[in-house]
Amino acid sequence: MKGLMRFGKKGKLSRRYVGPQKILKRVGKVAYELELPTELAAVHPVFHISLLKKCVGDLASIVPLESVAVKDSLTYELVPVDILDRQVCRLRNKEVASVKVLWRSQSVEGATWEAEAAMKAKYPHLFPSYSTAA
Repeated sequence: MKGLMRFGKKGKLSRRYVGPQKILKRVGKVAYELELPTELAAVHPVFHISLLKKCVGDLASIVPLESVAVKDSLTYELVPVDILDRQVCRLRNKEVASVKVLWRSQSVEGATWEAEAAMKAKYPHLFPSYSTAA
């Protein structure tokens, strides 16, 4: 189409929505003016309501900032808290043991499956020895 502005890529792989953007004001009954970033300076900031999509945030994915220690390099260290589950997968002639790890500053839904051998080597305190001395 002539006169159609794409955001980054052409064809099927082009993005359909850009955002989320802040609504500055309502213009008329069916149009809104948006606060666009500087890279979209060539785009007119007023959009018809049919071109907008409601942005609903997921409250479960929000992590409180007090519980995350962010370094100057804007990274943080993942620290395992507990082992929630264990499973053994059979791959032809080999068995691979995995553990479900609960990480600090993450909810139970954010727990990930990790290789048991790697976790035992790096975090031995999570695996108490069950051997009883007689």
